[in-house]
Amino acid sequence: MSDHSLALIGPRLKSWREKRSMTLVDLSALTDISPSTLSRLEAGKRAPNLELLVPIARALGIGLDDVVPRAVPDPRVSRTTREVEGIRYESLSPASSPVQTFKVTFPAHPVGITAVPQPKVHDGQEWLYVISGRLRLVLGDQDVTLGPGEAAEFDTRVPHWLSSAGPGPTEVVSIFSKEGKRIHLRARPAAS
Repeated sequence: MSDHSLALIGPRLKSWREKRSMTLVDLSALTDISPSTLSRLEAGKRAPNLELLVPIARALGIGLDDVVPRAVPDPRVSRTTREVEGIRYESLSPASSPVQTFKVTFPAHPVGITAVPQPKVHDGQEWLYVISGRLRLVLGDQDVTLGPGEAAEFDTRVPHWLSSAGPGPTEVVSIFSKEGKRIHLRARPAAS
């Protein structure tokens, strides 16, 4: 445990004690630790040790995990890229996340082609936000076009299909459940 983590224990104890509306004297009576020792511990002037922390945590009705700060993991997401049928998916969330987020790039759609391939159906919800370009969303019997800054949300059990709606590519942020990830990403990773 780092010195910084140790320095956080005292303020965390004080916060828990105050949440319980307890004074130092009240806590002292429950732990047999003098009020002055408790005060020094909370102020960071006394090093925390298990002989002090265990009875304090017990008296406050909390676990040691609530007192000792956990290491904060690196928040950066390891990005992976896959390409499926010409559509590029860049992960924006960890694979373990219950909700999957991707930056999706749809290639330019050939002008004059209006046919819709077989729509997809799967469990879940999908949320879309158009970053650039124009997105064609066929959802059930609706055929809508979304521009930059527009968003859509739909039940993926309704037959749906997405593509660029213009001569250039379309970039979208897409958020969906793990079921949606399995349906959309059925290919080998794209070459970097």
